[in-house]
Amino acid sequence: MLPDLENTVVRKVTRRLVPLLFAIYFVNFLDRVNIGFAALQMNDELGLKPAMYGLAASIFYAGYILFEIPSNLLLQRFGGRTWLARIIVTWGVISIAQAAITSPHHLYGIRFLLGIAEAGFFPGLIYYLTCWYPQAHRAKAIGKVYSANTIAVIVGAPLSGLLMSSMHGLGGLSGWKWMFIVEGIPAVILGIAAFLYLTDAPSKATWLSEAERTWLTEKMKREDRAAASVGTSELLPALTSPIVWLLGLLYFSLGIGFNGITMWLPQLLKQLSGLSIAAIGLVSAIPFVVGTAAMLVNAKHSDKTRERRWHLAVPLAVGAIGMIASAAAWSHPVVAFVFLCIATAGLMGGLSVFWSIPSAFLSGAAAAGGLALVNTIGSVSGLSAPYLIGLIRDRTADFSAPIYFMASGIAVAAVLAAVLPFPDRFEPARASVH
Repeated sequence: MLPDLENTVVRKVTRRLVPLLFAIYFVNFLDRVNIGFAALQMNDELGLKPAMYGLAASIFYAGYILFEIPSNLLLQRFGGRTWLARIIVTWGVISIAQAAITSPHHLYGIRFLLGIAEAGFFPGLIYYLTCWYPQAHRAKAIGKVYSANTIAVIVGAPLSGLLMSSMHGLGGLSGWKWMFIVEGIPAVILGIAAFLYLTDAPSKATWLSEAERTWLTEKMKREDRAAASVGTSELLPALTSPIVWLLGLLYFSLGIGFNGITMWLPQLLKQLSGLSIAAIGLVSAIPFVVGTAAMLVNAKHSDKTRERRWHLAVPLAVGAIGMIASAAAWSHPVVAFVFLCIATAGLMGGLSVFWSIPSAFLSGAAAAGGLALVNTIGSVSGLSAPYLIGLIRDRTADFSAPIYFMASGIAVAAVLAAVLPFPDRFEPARASVH
């Protein structure tokens, strides 16, 4: 009887939360990375060299990092519904305001403000999901929502290319400015929808029956107590925990590859293929189609086998090898692109499992603060990697050297995942932050 109740509750939670959260994260990621497509027109109009563009892409993370932990603690104080809605509406307004950019300094300033606006959203999203999903179902749920970032590229890449090509000059605005306007408006709408539709906690879920609500509330309390008994529910121990910092370092290393590929892929493909803006938009989607499939399959298999470590380490190793092979084959465009697709599959497959790990030993304020700290440390790669890639690209003939740089980060992440002090078969009572 209990498994039937559990499955029924999980299905209801998924139907209620995942579609909206997926849509929100889709728009979030699109608004964050569409600067990569804007660069195909914007760089010439604003006179941006590769290093200057890299700085513009990176400075977003300066604001993001500064306000990340405070934002996530405020989420716990005010509730996921209210605080996530505030974040979403704010970043939507600032995304639209990017259409007013007329100089490099305007670009730097508004990207910094966008980082402040988005601070806390992703760890807040993960924390919100951990409040609703038992450990045995968490990786699959996170994987479903997290796949929105790859879908955002799959759909957003051709959409961005089409908007920039078809709307260029309309009303006296450049195509890249129209792209920011059109892709920013949905965030404001979804922010309002989140405030009206989301529920703060299982105990307040009137869309569950009383028996379902009671079961889920008690189940999450038991898992929180189990996590706190071997880890912590207190903020300070979580922020000083070696394993939390190790996870942050792992996410930082992984982010060198992830932020590099998401911010630079359109320009990388332009050099590799010489295609038009619209064609680059279509081709850019292919690696992320493969990555989405890898993400969903790996997350599902991780939950089924109750294993995390190797479902993280092995895909990351594949990602690093794929990057190295792509750089080595750079003079052969088709071969280089195939290996780039393999690398993206490994990278995204690992990411789907990564965020299910911290919640096994953190609960309450520790989960909110610990998840934010991991994401903050990882976000330093977003601050540094795009700019460093721009510097490397300025000093080299092609993108092979930047790709080797991305591969090195993913390789370090794979090694850290392999030595992570986490049980091979996850059991919350065995994990430790000490």
